[in-house]
Amino acid sequence: MVDKTMFLKFKHVVESALKSALDTTGYSIDDFYIEESAHSDLASSLSFRLASKYKQSPAIIAGTIADAITIPENSLIDRVEVAGAYINFFVSKKFLNDTIYEIFEKRDSYGAGHGKGRVIIEHTSANPNGPLHVGHIRNSIIGDTLARILKKVGYDVEVQYYANDMGRQIAIVAWALDRFGFDRQKKTDHAIADVYIRANQELEKDPDLSQQIDEMMQKIELGDERMIERFDRATDLAISGITSTLKRMNIHHDRFVYESKFVKDGEVADFLQELEGSGLAETIDGALTVPMPEFDKDLVIRRSNRTSLYVTRDLAYHRWKAGQCDRMIDVLGADHKLISSQLCYVLRVCGIKEPEIVIFEFVSLPEGSMSTRAGKFIPADDLLDQVEKQALVEVTKRRPDTGDDFRRRVSVPVGIGAVRYDIVKISPEKATTFDWESALDFDKLGAPFIQYSHARACSILRKTSGVPDSIDPSVLTGDAEISLVKQLARFSHVANTAASDLKPHIVAIYARELAEAFNQFYRMSPVLSAPDGLRDARIGLVECARIVLAGVLDVLGIDAPESM
Repeated sequence: MVDKTMFLKFKHVVESALKSALDTTGYSIDDFYIEESAHSDLASSLSFRLASKYKQSPAIIAGTIADAITIPENSLIDRVEVAGAYINFFVSKKFLNDTIYEIFEKRDSYGAGHGKGRVIIEHTSANPNGPLHVGHIRNSIIGDTLARILKKVGYDVEVQYYANDMGRQIAIVAWALDRFGFDRQKKTDHAIADVYIRANQELEKDPDLSQQIDEMMQKIELGDERMIERFDRATDLAISGITSTLKRMNIHHDRFVYESKFVKDGEVADFLQELEGSGLAETIDGALTVPMPEFDKDLVIRRSNRTSLYVTRDLAYHRWKAGQCDRMIDVLGADHKLISSQLCYVLRVCGIKEPEIVIFEFVSLPEGSMSTRAGKFIPADDLLDQVEKQALVEVTKRRPDTGDDFRRRVSVPVGIGAVRYDIVKISPEKATTFDWESALDFDKLGAPFIQYSHARACSILRKTSGVPDSIDPSVLTGDAEISLVKQLARFSHVANTAASDLKPHIVAIYARELAEAFNQFYRMSPVLSAPDGLRDARIGLVECARIVLAGVLDVLGIDAPESM
């Protein structure tokens, strides 16, 4: 991945300086171990690695290397300092000035990278037997944010929803739709949940009814047209409601891929035949099984009644995807760890590209935060309704001088932004609890704080006669001004790191840090009352902050309001 932004240019200059110093001093190492530091702009810990090899003190090695570094005139490096065994590098005024020039030049495209290749990312993929619930939200938000990050850094991204339209759950829904009434007054996915729950109650009362479900599943596997229509109707009703909820959260899928496609097209049958023919699968008690020496249990991929399983169709889906992309990413809950590992094992032994798996722990709600449906799952729609309602209360408290239209217009993106940010700010593998009171607190450095920072920048700019065509950034010498420019410079680097490591929370943390830096600048550096030359430069810096705040909010899938 090529990146020509100022931050990466600075890093490359640091690498070059270290390489030259190593050549001069005679030390040799494959990695420069450069990282961001709280004590400098970049730091290298390579002396720790060299110490054992050369039997010298890390501090002595660091000092020797630092003394050998020469900084040419007009460099992006201002100075080099040694702190213990660390070699610390600091950016120059040229770096700061060029960062501002770059933002002005690139504007909305600032922060974009040059990632090459096609990525298919699959997320959400909830079973179409009811509405999305609170447990699904983290999957959707992580997946959508990752897709936005990957697009920002330059990848050609397609977002897919893999719809389970022929499993037992959808068979029960299809059976129930012909047996019970369907409430057309309700949102379709909620009405589907009602008939699904009622059907399960009936099946529990009379277990013999399960034979009807089994027969339906056999018919769908054999391509029975009437059965396909029944399953399609059930799936479409649920998916319609689910996509409505996703749209509400600013989440979009490019393609819905139905698992039945791989049965209809013969891809499941072909894959099973190849596995059996190659000796990778064997028949045990009538079922086709893949031996799993790495796991406690072997994997059944075809039942003794010749029907396939969800994992069988999932394997065919991944083989199909693998031929269409350079990177394949799945966002899955922690309960999918085992089956995803087994899926990857089968793909690996077949010589098929494996997906990159992002496993997330589930999100929960504080006990008693929403009393509706106590003891049952809480639909995402109920949570969003509650958060938007509370967001309206918070906006009304802060802007009692505004009309109802303004408050309602602002409260929706504030509420949705609060949900998205509060969930994505935590590393996926860590469990989290969503608390709307904390998420909507404008003073707690969440989405409303970041959105308000953008609105504040817009407010300042509205009070000017416009952003000057040219400014002199060299007059921006205050600590808060310099800190803000340094944060602005990090945007592309942060996005690239998040795309490489598949860690969307990195971007969320950066957005908060950028908003903090902007607010510190606002407190410490008066804009409109500054002398002319400095005033123009500070107006230019506010415009730069507005551009980057809007850009990072967009990557997070959060609206950037111009007024709050």
